[in-house]
Amino acid sequence: MPTPSPAAPSADAPSAGASRPDAAGRRAHHPGWQRGLVARHLGSSLKFLVVGGIVFLVDAATYNVLVFLDPVHGWGHGVLFDHPVTAKVLTIAFASVLTYLGNRLWTFADRPSPRTTRSIVAFVVVNLIATGLQLGCLAFSRYVLGLDSPLADNISGTLIGQVVSTSFRYVTYGRFVFPPHHSAHEADPRPQGRSDVPES
Repeated sequence: MPTPSPAAPSADAPSAGASRPDAAGRRAHHPGWQRGLVARHLGSSLKFLVVGGIVFLVDAATYNVLVFLDPVHGWGHGVLFDHPVTAKVLTIAFASVLTYLGNRLWTFADRPSPRTTRSIVAFVVVNLIATGLQLGCLAFSRYVLGLDSPLADNISGTLIGQVVSTSFRYVTYGRFVFPPHHSAHEADPRPQGRSDVPES
């Protein structure tokens, strides 16, 4: 009795071997892509924290000199002791310039130079919001809680306010002030070498 021969594979049936290299290529590509993404964000995050730390020290030192250091009597009531919000506005303005330069020249130095007008407008808007957040922390401590000691001012306006404003700046700087450059290859997620035109 003759043994039936195995049916020949249909031309329309997908080949398992043909799809395996493509899937393997995608699996091999993803880990490297993920490691590069993590390394890129980790590097910029560390640089941003270093810049923020330096600016934090400058902001704290300048504020304490204006508010608590008297030119004649020494430590106590400074020139702007009764105007802490004004003093904080001045220190934030100075610190913001340092923040912009540090992040433009170091943290996001690998990104293309943004259009000057757009970058400045985005920077001003972001820093106005960040300044409002920081001043809100200080004003709440001074005028709502009634705390006016150097420790209270430094905790509310310099420490808590700086953490809140720096977190906001970190999220917005990388997206709006120094946006990343997207190449044509990154914009098209389809694998190279494939066409959407059906084969005849």
